[in-house]
Amino acid sequence: MKPVTFDSTCYRIDGQSAYFNTGEFHYFRVPKAHWRKRMRLLKDAGGNGVATYIPWLIHEPSEGRFVFDGADHLQLEEYLQTAADEGLYVVARPGPYQYSELIFEGLPRWLCEGYPEILARNLEGKVLDPSVVSYLHPVFLEKARRWFDAVCPILARYTVSRGGPIAFTQIDNEMGQHIWYGSLDYNAEAMGLGKAEGRWPSFLAARYGDLAAVNEAYATSYQAIEDVRPVPPSAATDVPALRCAKDYFDFYTATLGEYGAIMAEMMRDHGIDTPLMHNAANPSMAVYFTDMVERLSPELLLGGDHYYNLDQTWTQNNPTPQYATRCFTSCEILRMMGMPPTVLELPGGSYSDWPPVTAHDASVSYMLHLALGMKGHNYYIFTGGPNVPGTGVTTDIYDFCAGVGADGEIRPLYHAQKAFGQFIADRPWLAEAKREGDFRVAMDFDMARAYCHWHADVGLGLTGSDAWDFLHRGLLTTAMCGSLSPIFCNLGSDDWLAETDTPVAIVCSAAMSADKQRRVVQFCRRGGKVLLVPFIPSFDERYQPCTILADFLGSPKLEHDAGGLARVTIADAVNIHNGWRGAYWTTALPKAAEVIGEDENTGKPLGWRLACDGGGQVIFLGFRWLHTKIEQQQMLTNVLELLGLRRKVRCDNPNVWTSLRTAGGKSVLFLMNLLSSPMTAAVSAWPEWSEEEIDAGTHKLAPMTVKTIDLGG
Repeated sequence: MKPVTFDSTCYRIDGQSAYFNTGEFHYFRVPKAHWRKRMRLLKDAGGNGVATYIPWLIHEPSEGRFVFDGADHLQLEEYLQTAADEGLYVVARPGPYQYSELIFEGLPRWLCEGYPEILARNLEGKVLDPSVVSYLHPVFLEKARRWFDAVCPILARYTVSRGGPIAFTQIDNEMGQHIWYGSLDYNAEAMGLGKAEGRWPSFLAARYGDLAAVNEAYATSYQAIEDVRPVPPSAATDVPALRCAKDYFDFYTATLGEYGAIMAEMMRDHGIDTPLMHNAANPSMAVYFTDMVERLSPELLLGGDHYYNLDQTWTQNNPTPQYATRCFTSCEILRMMGMPPTVLELPGGSYSDWPPVTAHDASVSYMLHLALGMKGHNYYIFTGGPNVPGTGVTTDIYDFCAGVGADGEIRPLYHAQKAFGQFIADRPWLAEAKREGDFRVAMDFDMARAYCHWHADVGLGLTGSDAWDFLHRGLLTTAMCGSLSPIFCNLGSDDWLAETDTPVAIVCSAAMSADKQRRVVQFCRRGGKVLLVPFIPSFDERYQPCTILADFLGSPKLEHDAGGLARVTIADAVNIHNGWRGAYWTTALPKAAEVIGEDENTGKPLGWRLACDGGGQVIFLGFRWLHTKIEQQQMLTNVLELLGLRRKVRCDNPNVWTSLRTAGGKSVLFLMNLLSSPMTAAVSAWPEWSEEEIDAGTHKLAPMTVKTIDLGG
């Protein structure tokens, strides 16, 4: 089998662009007699690979006793050979963690119960959960290395380079789960708390240089660097505490990178030479792994898990516009990190029978992901079967309501997956297709990460958490309802600076690093057009004063309208509702700025336009809105048109969202109705290969439907 490679555009097999379509298929659950039949069903549905966990608890049932033969559920090598015989790639997932509704998340019982010192703890020393370990605890690493010593040589024999089917090997599963239990990991031994040479004091020394600088930053008087106590996010009620909370979060994510690198080295030591893989547990978590990507790139493929329904506690139980914006952001972050956007757990069922994952809803999820950039996926799960006795935490049968049932039943969900596979097969050029954008959103990864540590108002201005929320519920939702076509660029990179014709929107909080502020200034001086909303940063990423961008704009002074009772008119859109009280910032205008929006009640400016040296322009809107009204999309469209917007799509129905994807002279226009009522929409598109706008007609869309229109070619 040919190696599978990848870049930010797509996967490639033998140098040819390809869509990577896999299904989760557990050898330890699916009866061996069914392996070939179900693998062929996956191939018939467009699949070119299978993914499987390799559970530590099953293969080392007691400490030091490894078993890989005997009962069917232990036959890892035969499974790998069967996949090879059927022409299917394998994504091997040896853990240490599995999750997968296994006891102790797939770790051996003897490990979690026999070595309690390895368990993650909160700052008060309380165990987070009996199955949640501290990744860098030396005892855990010792036991994990012994597990890898047993399993990795088997996997190495079956890698693609040796004629086998294993194309990717996963370094653990859904790292960062401590956060699910309400805390970061503060295990003193693993994190080095209280130890002069420990990880946390060493991190502080590297960041600040010496103890005096730490004490100045934290407004403390520690006598030794090992005495510095972390501040949990919930206790960050002033600026020094917020600074400490952010430092510990940065440190925590750095330990994820260190742990990932250790796992990778263990695999490489045993001859596993495939690209490595890891999956972020939800659409917001990819940014937790920037350190890991930096350490392991270009050998690491990061993907995400994008469920819309696993039980009734989920925010939604079917694909919704809110789900779509989160999935879009996730796909764009992965692309900006240099990887083909991949959903490593795409809903292929649910561990809950109710609320159901229906074939119709799942099909909508698949198609909206394709519309928003997905270049590969793994159905979780494709098919299941009985749990090994004593290992499951749900029921004895791990069916997951999958497309192919635990007993081999072919369900409607399978037919939806088969139709999706056929759609991709009929348009192989989609593997390389890009989303055509008419404006860009410059993503600040620090703002995305702030969602974990900056919730409290400590007097700096707009928090990173509120800005991240506004990006989705305000700017992106308004853009989608207005049939605008945003794409993302990385504010931490220079690769977007040269293209100055397309407007760039930047959602700002009170904090932005000096490098990023300089980059925005550089773009404007090159002739770029920028929309800043809803704040102007005056601090850097460590919450130290930094006014590079504000100084460039003429040092406008922001005044917070805490009452939130303004009557807002901006760019000819009148009485614009904000949806959040206290979300206005009026300004003392910089010199030469032109007012484009104001609070009619007070006459104070809320929006202005400034011409920059070099031909650039900046529009500032001191206005954070929750998308609720048509006036908001009128406002955003009008403002972007002032900055030179050239629309890619027009749609007369704000309830139908669009995406235009193009490769060469071919395009697909996706129309997404993610609501429970039928919709009608008249649409037109202007692909980059066309000399004129194309009338795509008027279309009726059933409830919860993604419709496609092929253009060109």
